[in-house]
Amino acid sequence: MNILFLSNGHGEDLNASLVVEVLQKKYPDLSLVAMPLVGLGNAYKRLGIPLLGPTQNLPSGGIIYTSPLNWLKDIAAGLIRLTIQQIQTILAHRHDFDLAVAVGDIVPIAFAYITGKPFVAFIVSTSSYYEGTIRLPLITEYCLRSLRCQKIFTRDKFTAQDLQQKGIKKAVFAGYPIMDILEPQGKNLKLDPNRSMIALLPGSRVPEAINNLGKQLQICEVISEQENCLFCAALVPSITEKNLAALAQQLNWQYLGSGQLLKHHCRVHCHWDAFSDILQQCHLAIGMAGTAVEQAVGLGKPVVQIPGDGPQFTYAFAEAQMRLLGSSVITISKNPGENTLFSEAANRIIAILRDKNYLALCQQNGLERVGLAGGSAAIAAQIRDLLS
Repeated sequence: MNILFLSNGHGEDLNASLVVEVLQKKYPDLSLVAMPLVGLGNAYKRLGIPLLGPTQNLPSGGIIYTSPLNWLKDIAAGLIRLTIQQIQTILAHRHDFDLAVAVGDIVPIAFAYITGKPFVAFIVSTSSYYEGTIRLPLITEYCLRSLRCQKIFTRDKFTAQDLQQKGIKKAVFAGYPIMDILEPQGKNLKLDPNRSMIALLPGSRVPEAINNLGKQLQICEVISEQENCLFCAALVPSITEKNLAALAQQLNWQYLGSGQLLKHHCRVHCHWDAFSDILQQCHLAIGMAGTAVEQAVGLGKPVVQIPGDGPQFTYAFAEAQMRLLGSSVITISKNPGENTLFSEAANRIIAILRDKNYLALCQQNGLERVGLAGGSAAIAAQIRDLLS
């Protein structure tokens, strides 16, 4: 059996690849191919999955709903040409597959539909939590209600229940795959059990993530004037030590090498290979990311956000995260240039760390909004059952 995975964004590629990895291991008789519609498909490449069609990094990274400017930037970078080439590719190869799996929003779902083959959809890009009920584009709903759509996986239980109430009975919540990659790796973070550890999650897209990290460092600086906290930054490999040295010089910090940033008595430890350990052991996260913030909330951690300069992490994105993830996420200010932004964020963080009732609420909210691990295997098993 041949399965084509279609996805359109960093988080979508990650979720799809986690399901693919389970299928690879448990059902080696399957032939798996991927078509990343946004970006280069690195999550699939890591697994050695063949890629179908052209790939290209776009300025928005697939995040176009927060700003019309992102859409225009993508068009200027060749979005229309890329989409036409991808449509031509899917039509040329549509008879090569027995099942398509669309992970994302209207775009991969429409692509799966035009293959003419049975397909399943994982609508990871939307949730009923955003507006209290799910609002699907007409094309998306038409595709999902078609007889060729075999099953619809949702990112949370609430969305599945909402779709079922609307008459789409094939909607199910089988878990959220991104929670399956948070097993601690045993990294020694050199923590002190008597001090709170705050995680810095600046995002994955460079240079935006470097700019975000700079803002987070300034919050750490204010916190350190009042509380003796530990700070661990979870960085992607594309943020280099050279980047850290330049950022330190720009902000009047010192870069000591080996990921160590220092200003007065505030020290931040940067790690490139300890993401799950940092998330598991932190008491709170300063988040300016998408998927990483969702994972932190799923683990029961409170997240304080500040708006960035974009293109991804703007106030519009942060506000949408609050609606999606509920009470675990707090955004400070709407303006990234506000003079009191860093001090307000620092004061709120200190207050949260002292609020035991709120911290307990975050544990409960994480289970409701995101859920436990196990989604990758559950979704993979249901896909395999459909092929049978």
